[in-house]
Amino acid sequence: MSSECGKLYVVATPIGNLADITFRAIEILKQVDLIAAEDTRHVKMLLQHYGISNKLISLHQHNEDKASAGLLEKLREGLSIALVSDAGTPLLSDPGMPLVKMLKDAGVDVVPVPGACALIAALSASGLPITQFVFEGFSPRTSSARLAFFSERLMRPITWAFYESSHRVQASLQDMAEVLPLDRQIVIARELTKLHETIVKTTLGEALKLVEQDANMRKGEFVVIVDGATIDKKEPIITPEQEKVLSVLLTECSIKTAVALAVEITGVRKKLLYQAALELEKAKDA
Repeated sequence: MSSECGKLYVVATPIGNLADITFRAIEILKQVDLIAAEDTRHVKMLLQHYGISNKLISLHQHNEDKASAGLLEKLREGLSIALVSDAGTPLLSDPGMPLVKMLKDAGVDVVPVPGACALIAALSASGLPITQFVFEGFSPRTSSARLAFFSERLMRPITWAFYESSHRVQASLQDMAEVLPLDRQIVIARELTKLHETIVKTTLGEALKLVEQDANMRKGEFVVIVDGATIDKKEPIITPEQEKVLSVLLTECSIKTAVALAVEITGVRKKLLYQAALELEKAKDA
C-alpha cells in the first residue's frame, strides 16, 4: 500500500460522562478529514461539546458493508478517517468489524485510540476475579435461546460478562435463575459514568428480586458479570432438575438416546450430560 494512503483511527468516546475522553481522541477528531459514526446525530452532541466541526458520515449495521467499500476508496485517496460508535470503544458489540477487516486485508493502517469501554469499566469495579474473563456480547433475544446460552456456561470456571438492554434485563435474569444456582455471585452494572450509575454485587437470587421490585433497576444500559463456577468433583455437574430428567430417560432409553433427548429438553451441553449419565449408570451398578 502506498505511503500516500490515509489511516483509519478507531476512536473510543465517552459512555456517559463527556469528560471521559482523552486529549488524543479530541485532537484526532479535530484533525481527520472525515468521521464515520454509528449515529451522526448522537456524535454531533459530543463534537459540539468540544468545539469540533468536522464532516460526518453514517456507518451502521444496516449499511456498513456498502459504506466500508466507499471509505476504503477515500483512504486510498489519502484521506484520514476516524471511526466512532455511539459510546465507548468501537467494534465491541458495535458496527465497524467489516470495515476494519477490509482495511487490514487491504494493508491500510488501522490505529487504535483507546479510551472508555463499558465492559472494562464494569469489570474493574466488579469485585469478581478478572485475571481471566470471557465477554459474550449481548445475550440472545428469546427465552429458549437464553436458557441454552446460560446452560452452556453453567460450569464455566472463569468470570464471564455480557451486555443487556433495559427491556430484557428482568427476563434475562429470570432465565438465568432457571439454570444457574441462585447463590452464584453476579454483578449488575447499569448507567456507568452517568448520573444514576449503579453497580451491585450480590447473589443471582437477590439480584433478580432487586430488578423485579425496583423499576429503576430496569432502566438504562447494563453490563452483567457472572462469577465462574467452583470446580469441585463432589458437586453435581448438572442441576438436580436436569439430573432427574436424565434419570427418567435412562430408565427407558440407551445412554446415547437418553443424552440426545436430554440435550433437547434441558439445553445442557452433550458432553456434560453424557458424563452425568455415566455417573448415574455407575451408581446404579454399584
